Amino acid sequence: MTATLEFGLDTFGDVTAGPDGALLPHARVIRDVIAEGVLADRLGVDFFGVGEHHREDFAVSAPEIVLAAIAGRTERIRLGSAVTVLSSDDPIRVFQRFATLDAASDGRAEVILGRGSFTESFPLFGYALDQYEVLFDEKLDLFARLLPQTPVDWNGMTRPALKNQRVFPTVESPPLKTWIGVGGSPQSVVRAARHGLPLMLAIIGGDPRRFAPYAELYRQACEKLGQELRPIGVHSPGYVAETDAQAREELWPDYRRMRDRIGAERGWGPMDRAEFDSEAAQGSLYVGSPETVAGRIAATVRALRVQRFQLKYSAGALPHGKLMRSIELYATKVIPRVRALLA
Repeated sequence: MTATLEFGLDTFGDVTAGPDGALLPHARVIRDVIAEGVLADRLGVDFFGVGEHHREDFAVSAPEIVLAAIAGRTERIRLGSAVTVLSSDDPIRVFQRFATLDAASDGRAEVILGRGSFTESFPLFGYALDQYEVLFDEKLDLFARLLPQTPVDWNGMTRPALKNQRVFPTVESPPLKTWIGVGGSPQSVVRAARHGLPLMLAIIGGDPRRFAPYAELYRQACEKLGQELRPIGVHSPGYVAETDAQAREELWPDYRRMRDRIGAERGWGPMDRAEFDSEAAQGSLYVGSPETVAGRIAATVRALRVQRFQLKYSAGALPHGKLMRSIELYATKVIPRVRALLA
């Protein structure tokens, strides 16, 4: 397992606080995200993912541009979205942008396609929320047909039909690596298997072992459908500091504010410290010392038998300097320890 296990870092470009506690402008946050990606490359992390959002509290709405800037300053790290909201985008334009990123990065681009956890992009780009399911189904079907880079015939309800259509630029070493991001529905898991695409499980709360049946469903569906078994990954939030106490105390205030802000929009009650500590101890919040975080990641990898783990390291206004230190500890302490535990 350790020979094929990959480690990634994800960020949504959360708007962070400066030294005076005031929130930084979006432009500064984007530059900081680029610096974080460059550090991840220098320290040997396998993958760096940038999310797409269209809200005031997240700075990145065009992850491909940010990733291209990182590509120009890095050598080896793979670069992708986390996630690209395909439902409110055009599949051909998404393919073209990531094919261009793949060329600029010398073959290091990946795209994780999903429906996203927010809905702001639907009214922004003129899509109806009552078409939530059909938009993703049709657009994913079209995107999957683009991957072989052969002429495409396609018909659907959400965009004009295509007849013997080629799409450019082509990927130099196809196919473009494409994942399906899944939040936990069996239908989404089977959809990824049906298209023959790797599965990325977004596990953002609760015991990660509850996702083991989804990982097994994916393996069974691939076998039943005659598809080659592709990698399975996990995306979960976390934060690393020198000690467990330091990590929790540094993360707690900003994590709570972020969670309560989003929760208020969704009808959730406020988070208390007991809930936070429970998630940190046995849920899907990987917060603590390198030893603690490594032990919990290793347990998740064993339970779900995954091939990649991606830590969503940004959390609300948590400052850039602390994020950089967390990245450093993840790369230099956590990853080697996980490999040792799984050896």
